[in-house]
Amino acid sequence: MDAQQFLAEFGHIANAPGGITQIRQLVLQLAISGLLTNRQTSDIDANSLIKENLEAQNRLIAQKQLKRQPSPRNIAKSEVPWLLPEGWAWVRLGTLTNYGDAPKLEYSNVTENTWVLELEDIEKCTSRLLSKVTAKERKFKSTKNGFPANSVLYGKLRPYLDKVLIADTPGVCTTEISPISFFDQIEASYLRWYLKSPYFIAYANGATYGMNLPRVSTDTVREALFPFPPKIEQARIVAKVDELMALCDTLEKQQQQRRKLQNALRQSTLQAVATATSPHELQTTWTRLADHFGQLFSAPEDVTSLRQAILDLAVSGYLSQYDDSDESATDLYGKVLQAKKIGLAGGSIARKKPVKAEEIEETILPGHWEKITLDDAISTIDAGWSPSCLPSPRDEESKWAILKTTAVQTLRFQPNEHKELPGALEPRPQYEVKIGDILITRAGPKNRVGICCVVDDAPPRLMISDKLIRFHIVDDLINARFVALCLSAGETGRTLERLKTGMAESQMNITQDRLRAITIPLPPQAEQIRILEKVENLMRMLDNYEKQLIKQHELGNRFANIVIANLTGVAIEQKKDESMKAPQTELIAPLRLSQAPDIKAQAPLATLLIRHKGEMSAKDLWQRFGGEIDAFYAQLKTEVAHGWIAEPEPAEMRQREIS
Repeated sequence: MDAQQFLAEFGHIANAPGGITQIRQLVLQLAISGLLTNRQTSDIDANSLIKENLEAQNRLIAQKQLKRQPSPRNIAKSEVPWLLPEGWAWVRLGTLTNYGDAPKLEYSNVTENTWVLELEDIEKCTSRLLSKVTAKERKFKSTKNGFPANSVLYGKLRPYLDKVLIADTPGVCTTEISPISFFDQIEASYLRWYLKSPYFIAYANGATYGMNLPRVSTDTVREALFPFPPKIEQARIVAKVDELMALCDTLEKQQQQRRKLQNALRQSTLQAVATATSPHELQTTWTRLADHFGQLFSAPEDVTSLRQAILDLAVSGYLSQYDDSDESATDLYGKVLQAKKIGLAGGSIARKKPVKAEEIEETILPGHWEKITLDDAISTIDAGWSPSCLPSPRDEESKWAILKTTAVQTLRFQPNEHKELPGALEPRPQYEVKIGDILITRAGPKNRVGICCVVDDAPPRLMISDKLIRFHIVDDLINARFVALCLSAGETGRTLERLKTGMAESQMNITQDRLRAITIPLPPQAEQIRILEKVENLMRMLDNYEKQLIKQHELGNRFANIVIANLTGVAIEQKKDESMKAPQTELIAPLRLSQAPDIKAQAPLATLLIRHKGEMSAKDLWQRFGGEIDAFYAQLKTEVAHGWIAEPEPAEMRQREIS
């Protein structure tokens, strides 16, 4: 693809998922290839700069201000990735810089006003850090790397490999950040852009190692090939890159603004549909939605709001019609109350303290529907048991297990989301989940409280936890799936949201009494089934549409990637899902304490190691940690990055067999 064709396809590339990011990568690759600027004849060529650099290093070594490093090996012609313009030169980064030779400083070596840099600061940076934390505020015990002003600070631990900061003042940093100093021959900003380029990122990613804790070794970075431009051209490259990055920023802001407007329009359109007060109004608003469907729902994530709108319409009576052959909702209402009365009198239904009903007030329901409180409709309601479980699911159904709250998704039950009950604990069969149970999450983060579903698959020996409420409708007179639908949408769903309590959004709760107070719509039984069938058909259509959008976006992303790779000659690695799934490597040697964390530090793994003489097997540490495997590895990564736990060596790992 030539430049003319690229410009013709620019709109497709820029609007593809991640398109602006790939254009930025194109700019950086062109920059370090010498294709953004022209050379000036008066400029000092790279070979002269390399000679000056070596002379400066030798002077500092003679003055004992710099350690003598092993000379990087010569560059073979077969290693050169592309031809450079006249006046440029390929050189290894370790030839020009002091990478890996930053002075080591203790807390006693610095003043209280010294800038102390941590990995999370690198993660948040753009080019220079504006807000700084001093040694007075961020005391440290472990050895730090010192750096002078104008150093380039490189986070060598994933996910920081593309985070590079220029230090405008001296300071110290964690040893997982490598300060790079040089000798007046390299522009700091040019070096920064090089380290962020797709060429270097691909090189660094190819050289990383470890169990979800990949890092780049000192020798690897020192051996990296560095395209060295003439002196003045470096500054002109930086100016051109800065200019183009600013244009990318503008384009990205325009896209974000367009997306924001699209989201607002979609939400207002769906709101108009969901709050329609008559069939005519619904027809009008739905026609407006259909006429602009492609513009309103252009990304996979947009489909979520349409799903919710359909659920809202379903429980408001807009997805079904009256059939005079149906048994009336009034008769059904009477049957439910009579069955509840008989159950209470006979003792098969336990009496509960009265609750004040939360009425449906905003929604105009169809005239032939009724309303009923869950207090009137529920025959049994309970919560489960939450003992300390093993961190993993059971490996066979003969063992007992406790359901996690993630087993309950909106209108969907996932029985594989559970933890095995330790063999030393006696199971409590009364909490075993059964087909037809209505489950609702009662405690947890706000967005995970009040999630409701019906159990449609109940493998044996699965118990509900005490963070789940289970209930049944008297004599199954109301369809359980319709009840779960009502609790997930419309005014009833909004009421459930309002009844959540808690001091913080991270820990909310819904009590059984508040749940019983909720009122749900009550159509005739036959109409409930028709509504559920209609919802299922519509959801199936949306699933197919979402898959098409995902495929469309993947194709757009692939197209943009191929175009950029074609223009630059460098295949830009696609970002993978780096959430901590079960790793393909596992530790076979012990994890060891590196240094004791501060008493206020959030370091549960290091604390466990301290209690066990500073050393434990990874499996034992994980089980004592008690969290999910992904949470364990995320925490381990954090504590290794802070220097509390010694980083595992590659030799201490083995490849896991993938089943």
